Amino acid sequence: MTGFNFETMLSQNNQIKQVPLDMLVPFHNHQFSLYDGERRDDMVESISKNGVTSPIVCRPNPDGSDTYEILIGHNRWNCSKIVGLETIPAIIKEKLTEDEAQTYVDESNLIQRGFNDLKISEQARIIARRYSEMFSQEKRNDIINEIRALNGESESNGNSREKVAEEYGLGRNTIARLVRISKLCDGILAWLDKGQLAVRAGVELSYLTAEEQSTLLEINTADNNDMLMKISEAQARDLRVLSVDCKKENLELTGNQMLKVLDIKKKKPDKKIAISPNTYKKYFTDKNNDEIQQIVEQSLEMFYSDRKDV
Repeated sequence: MTGFNFETMLSQNNQIKQVPLDMLVPFHNHQFSLYDGERRDDMVESISKNGVTSPIVCRPNPDGSDTYEILIGHNRWNCSKIVGLETIPAIIKEKLTEDEAQTYVDESNLIQRGFNDLKISEQARIIARRYSEMFSQEKRNDIINEIRALNGESESNGNSREKVAEEYGLGRNTIARLVRISKLCDGILAWLDKGQLAVRAGVELSYLTAEEQSTLLEINTADNNDMLMKISEAQARDLRVLSVDCKKENLELTGNQMLKVLDIKKKKPDKKIAISPNTYKKYFTDKNNDEIQQIVEQSLEMFYSDRKDV
């Protein structure tokens, strides 16, 4: 993946200490859901019988408080609290950069759960961060390639999207969609995770500003945080276009404008009935459209009237 290796990390003279549970806090940018249901219950049962057999990983809290931020082991920490333990074995990592800390969090979740088992929102956040890392590295590579070209050497190939796609076994279009989806607010991402919003519709909504997304969430969320009105890809695209139009006029896209888009019901096209050429020649050659319609209606009325009498 990104150079993260749990075995290597454990081999780097890391001392395991018992840390009180109440001195541990979740990583400030931990965006993965904790285990629930049977998976959580199984871990609680295992810890109650065997204790915590694998240490968590944490770092001194960068906010300066007398606590530790969890990097790896949020579920073990949570289940240990349920069991009623007071301490948990932990490896404390000192002097990590923010990127290094985030890598521990992301990659450990990938290793433990697998990419395909993550929620769409979790996949999007990981891909977006990885894409951003590679994009920044690519800027550096552009300079290196320029130097290589001046020296008559060959350039390195592949852009950020292609590299991330290869790394995670995904198509380039999928990578592009996940990067876009990562720009959605948490509430709309929750619609995606629940299957209430299609991915392609989410991509369209990602082009709305943060304020517009907040407005959409406010007008289209039920009391249980579910989506009130379904948003199709076409409606999401209409909202995106409306947002662009408002920006051009220096106007604000309002909730009422959004509701008008969401309330539009597409009419099914009227069915057209064709009359065969032989029938047309036999009965309607000298008739106009209004006369033909009148004859057909009268004929149908007589037909159904006769059927009632039978």
